[in-house]
Order: sequence, then structure tokens, then C-alpha cells
Amino acid sequence: MDGPRDGSGAGAGFDPDVSVATAAPKLRTIGRRPPLGTYLHDLWQRRHFIYADSRARAFSGNRDYLLGNLWLIGKPILDGLTYYIIFALILKVDRGMDNFVGFLLIGIFMFTFTTRATNSSVSAMISSRNLLQSFSFPRASIPLAVLTREILSMAPVLATMFLLLIVLAPNDHPVEPGWTWVLFPVVFLLQALFNAGVVLYCARLGSALPDLKFFLGFLTRLWFYGSGVIFPITRFVQHEFWLAVLQANPMYLVLEMSRDILLSNTVPDARSWMILGAWAVVTPLMAFLYFWQGEESYAQQQ
Repeated sequence: MDGPRDGSGAGAGFDPDVSVATAAPKLRTIGRRPPLGTYLHDLWQRRHFIYADSRARAFSGNRDYLLGNLWLIGKPILDGLTYYIIFALILKVDRGMDNFVGFLLIGIFMFTFTTRATNSSVSAMISSRNLLQSFSFPRASIPLAVLTREILSMAPVLATMFLLLIVLAPNDHPVEPGWTWVLFPVVFLLQALFNAGVVLYCARLGSALPDLKFFLGFLTRLWFYGSGVIFPITRFVQHEFWLAVLQANPMYLVLEMSRDILLSNTVPDARSWMILGAWAVVTPLMAFLYFWQGEESYAQQQ
């Protein structure tokens, strides 16, 4: 079991999971945690296999459904329609807002990126237990492949969001692409970096606490309403302390900065860039160290 496994034997088929696991030529005891420098080097060597696995799986998750990959954009659209009916048509939360539809679309579509990555990563290590027990490879490859898959899946989602923002904008407040839109990829990159930290945390915690997936829905909903996805939190939160806490929330910053750029054609303030940038740097660094420290535990039987 500890011998070299490079997957290059005659007639061997290509399995992305096995390819990720067997890309390194060096013999190493399964499950042993290597030094951090070696770990990073091995992980970098597998970057092509991580991307290949992610690309192969990015648009295959819904293949068993009648509408297939249309659900990538169909689900957030239906979610947005549901919230529009409840909060705009019934509760009239949209009063005083220039473009509630655009506000809601950005909230739903952008928050979906983080929730999909979170939900997929929490059970990633458990679902890969057989692979983890059979091959020696950097375990971080698995949650990072999950994140890469979700990034690739966001391409049609974002394209749909841009189109809907333009088409559904009210006549008195049209949405027109401006030069500030070139800043949106930067915000998306910062969100992706933050998500990298989230998936690494969730992957290790989910491996140690399989029941976490049952609590994740509650935690996600709490985060959802605390991020201003559906309505401006400043309208309902007046207490200075809680308002400051909510406004420092990275997902609140992602949504507000995206709305500034796409709806108002304005550049977000420097404070928002600095706080989100700090989240995007500190979170993945701390999460990576936390995940690496648990390297030897992921292949253990529960």
C-alpha cells in the first residue's frame, strides 16, 4: 500500500481523484504529516490535477436532473423570486429603494457562491475516506478542488446575473456597465480567497464532527440574514455595536461592494477594501495551517 502509485500502468484509465492522489513520485507513509514546506511543494505540483478534477466535476453535479446544469442558475433565480414575493410584494421592504431587484439579485447570486462551497466542503473528507486511506498526498487537495469546482461553476451564474441586472433594472434607474465594473473581478477574487479559508475550516471540522452538516443550514441562514442579502441591515439595526459587527462581516462587504460597483457605478470606500482584503488574506492562511495540523487524522476510521 505504501509503494509508488503513479497511475501510469498500461491500460490504466484516468480517474481525477486517483490522479490527484498519485501525482507525486516520492514514497511516503500514508497519512503522515510532512513539513509545511514539503507539503506546499507537493500541493503545488498537483495544481494541474486539482484543476482537471474540478473542471471534470464542475458541470456534472446536476446531470441526473431533467434540466441538468440549468439548475446552476435556476435555483438562485427561484430563490430570488421567492424572496421578492415575500419581502417586496407582501412585506414592502423595497420601499425607498431605487433598484430592489438588482439589490436582491446580487445578494442571492453572490451569497450562493459561498454557501455552495461551504456545503460541499463540510463532507468532502468523509466522502473521500477510501481515497485518503489508500494514497499519500496533500489532503488539502480535496477541499481546494471543491473550491475550484465552485469557482468554475460560477461562470454561467455571474453571466446570468449581469444580464438580469441590465434587463430587469427599472427605467428610472437603469443599470449600465461602466468602468467601475472592471473592479468586480477583484471583489470576486477576494471572496474566493475568503472562501478558500472557509472550505479548509469546514473540511477539517466536518471530518472530525460529521454531524456538523446538520447544523450548517442553521449557521448559513444566520449568516445569510446578517449579511444584508435581502434588505439593507442599516434599516433595521440601529445599535452601534451590532451595526459595526455586521458591517465587518466579510459577506456583507462582498455584497455591498458589488452593489456599489454594479448598480451605482461607484468605487467602494478604502475602509471596505482594507477590511475585506484582511479577511481574504488572514482567513485562508490561518485555515491552511489549521487544516495542515490535522493532516494525520483525515484517513482515520470514524
